[in-house]
Amino acid sequence: MLLRDQIVDAAIYLAEAGDWEAIRLYDVAARLGLSLDEIRQEFSEKDELIDAWFDRADSAMLQDATSPEFYRLSRKERFGWAMMAWLDALTVHRRITRQMILSKLEPGHIHIQFPGLMRVSRTVQWMREAAGYDVSFPRRAVEEVAHTGVYLATFAYWMSDDSPQSERTRHFLTRQLDRSDFVVTCCGDGTRPDDGVRKRRRPPPAYSDTEDNSPNSGVS
Repeated sequence: MLLRDQIVDAAIYLAEAGDWEAIRLYDVAARLGLSLDEIRQEFSEKDELIDAWFDRADSAMLQDATSPEFYRLSRKERFGWAMMAWLDALTVHRRITRQMILSKLEPGHIHIQFPGLMRVSRTVQWMREAAGYDVSFPRRAVEEVAHTGVYLATFAYWMSDDSPQSERTRHFLTRQLDRSDFVVTCCGDGTRPDDGVRKRRRPPPAYSDTEDNSPNSGVS
């Protein structure tokens, strides 16, 4: 396991025994038998641990989006699938995730709140990429605003959802996506989103050294 991952895991482990606000980097260093300088070489501040935690969710979501079932869904359904895959990756430490977000919203933390907005935009863009949205400006801009609203509302709802498998969040997300279609229709070019099942081409399998790599050997 990479040292970065060990540091994040140790911080979350300690937070589960108390709360995220109380965790200090010297606590993490002590648990792992590291010096603070070794921690600093991986993370310049505690807040970067939060970014690393959400990076894991981004990665889990994109990996989940390679399943065969995913490619048979409509774009709206793919976005919903991606959103729930992202949240599912965080569910095991939902309480700590909530505390992480609250720490970013504290007054006086402007220096981490602006990067936090960029973080939201980046995650939403990856979800849109996974779902296969490909429209051009200005409709793209309207869709991005609508999807960012869906993401933020669903994330906030999920943080206090204690239903099995986050079932209430799944229903909430479905309603939010339906409403986003209405917003895009009204504020975009006046047409409803083309949400038919649109095939995303799956990445071609990697060739082994023993396979014929000639142009005629691929999948037709």
